[in-house]
Amino acid sequence: MGKSKRNSGPKPGSNRAAKLAERRAAQESAAAAAVPRPFEGLAAECDLVAMREFVPSATATLPLTGGERTVVAATVLPGAVAGLVRDETAAKSGGTAAAATGFVGLQVPGQSADLSADLAAAVNWAATAEPGQSLAATDAQPGGPRLGDVIEADTLLEISVYQDFNWWIPEGVTPAPEVAATVEQANSVIMPSARLDGEGIVAAWWVDAGEKAHLRWVRPEDEDQLMLALARVHAAGGLHLGEGSRYAGSFRTHGLLVPVFDLDPERHAQEWAPATAELGLRLADALAVDAPLTSDELRSRDGLRARQVTLR
Repeated sequence: MGKSKRNSGPKPGSNRAAKLAERRAAQESAAAAAVPRPFEGLAAECDLVAMREFVPSATATLPLTGGERTVVAATVLPGAVAGLVRDETAAKSGGTAAAATGFVGLQVPGQSADLSADLAAAVNWAATAEPGQSLAATDAQPGGPRLGDVIEADTLLEISVYQDFNWWIPEGVTPAPEVAATVEQANSVIMPSARLDGEGIVAAWWVDAGEKAHLRWVRPEDEDQLMLALARVHAAGGLHLGEGSRYAGSFRTHGLLVPVFDLDPERHAQEWAPATAELGLRLADALAVDAPLTSDELRSRDGLRARQVTLR
């Protein structure tokens, strides 16, 4: 006798079918409500996306529009919390003047459909909470402030990049054994990274992944327009960073397109800056072209799209 077929799904009209339908509807509603480009309009948009998605360890003091306390954006905080306030008194000369610094984390789980509103809520909390407190998750209210309401929108970030997570422990503080163990574990898996410096280069991030190094360049242009420019440059043979580089593909995240290049890991990160600047000029020229793609450029575009991943 043949084996009977297993039921491939819940029985129509059953409670399980209704619950699955409700779950799908909720997921579709959340996807529809998501803000596709949460940091649009901010000069720091591209670096915020990089710090949110793939930079291991970095911080940047936020240019707040008001308040007296310093608030620092970090890639990730201990325990992946949304915020914490550090008592800096022990680090001050003589330890007599009370001081505190607020921190907000970008790489946190369980955020809402609007990352900008979540981060603004964390900033406002970090600006006023008592030293020693931490914020497990934000509770952004509909219609509440977004990040552009609490920081200077036209200001770029001055970013500090670290090769470890030792900055989690305040200066002059001896951590508890479990805290020290957490930092040590995080340090053991971090990959060396750097933000490239150069004329016209913003949010180009290098990482040493071992056998290969990579450059991920978060670009501010409209995704579709940038894809056309990449296709033009690729068809002309210019989509590279010179010897020892290869275009690997791109990913879309938070409304932006991020070209990725495989690099020779033997070369220092900043050695790639001149070639990256030159690629930026080629892309600028391609973005300025107002004409349909040629047949070669169309083939390039189709090939580039095949190597594209969506992270959002």
